[in-house]
Amino acid sequence: MDQSLKQKVHDLVYSRKFEFLIMIIILINCVAIGMETYQPRQVLTNINFVCLIIYTIEICLRYAVKGSNREFFTNGWNLFDLFIVVVGYIPEDISSNAAIIVAMRVLRVFRVLKLFKTNLELRLIISVMIRSMRALTYNALVMFIFMYVFAIAGVHMFKLPTQDTATPEQKELLVKLYEEAPHAPGNSDDPYGTLSEALFTLLRCMSGDDWTDLRYNLVTASRLNLIPASPVAVTIFHIFWYVFAAFLLINLVVGAVINNYQEIMETEKKNIKKISDKMID
Repeated sequence: MDQSLKQKVHDLVYSRKFEFLIMIIILINCVAIGMETYQPRQVLTNINFVCLIIYTIEICLRYAVKGSNREFFTNGWNLFDLFIVVVGYIPEDISSNAAIIVAMRVLRVFRVLKLFKTNLELRLIISVMIRSMRALTYNALVMFIFMYVFAIAGVHMFKLPTQDTATPEQKELLVKLYEEAPHAPGNSDDPYGTLSEALFTLLRCMSGDDWTDLRYNLVTASRLNLIPASPVAVTIFHIFWYVFAAFLLINLVVGAVINNYQEIMETEKKNIKKISDKMID
C-alpha cells in the first residue's frame, strides 16, 4: 500500500469519528443480540450479519495499516477482534449437538465486549484489571488464609448437631430452633456445618448478605445450648470478621488496582504515540 494512502487509512481508523461510528455499530449489535433472546427474527439476524461485515472491514483496515505482523498479532485487542469475527462466520447448525449450538451462541455474545475497545478509558480499566492480577493473586492468598482460619474457628464454635450425632434432647431443640430461626433460604445447609460451607458463609458475610440474620440464628442456637459458643462470642466473631474483611481485605484489592491505574495510563499513551510516530516516519 502506498505510504500516503496508508497514512490516510491509519488516520481514519484511529480517528475519534471512526471509533464513535464503531461504538454505535456495537451498540446496535448489542441491542439486536438482546432482542433475539425474546423472539428470533430474520431482521435481527440480518442486522447482526451487517454488523459482522463492518467488524470484518474494521479488522482488515487495522491489519492494512499495521507496522508489522508481529505488532498486529501481539496486540491483545486485535486478537480479540479477530476471534469475534472468525466465530461470527461459523454457522450455528454446524453440528446437531445442542451443547455446541449453545456454545456458539454464547461466544457471539462476546461481541458486546467490543465496547471496551472503542474507548481509551474502558481499555485502561481492562488493562488495569489484567495488570493487577499478579498483585491481586497475593491479596487473594492473604484473604483466603484469613478466611480459612476463621472458617475452622467457626466450624468448631458454631456447628449444629446433625440428626446422626444429636441426642434425643438435642433433636427436639433442633426442631424448636428451625421453627424460631429457620435457615435462610430454607434449603440451605448448616452455615458452619462443614469447612467448605463455612468458607462460603464467610464470603456471604463479606458481601454483607444477611450476616445479621446469621448472627441472630446462631444466638438463638446458643441460648438453646446447641452450640458451645455464647451469644457474646457469636456477636464478636461476626462483627470482627465483617469489619476486618469489608474494610481491610477489600481495600487491599482496591489499593492494588488504583496503584496500577496511573502506570497503565502512561503506558497506553506512550504506545499510541509510538504507533503514530512510526506511521509518520
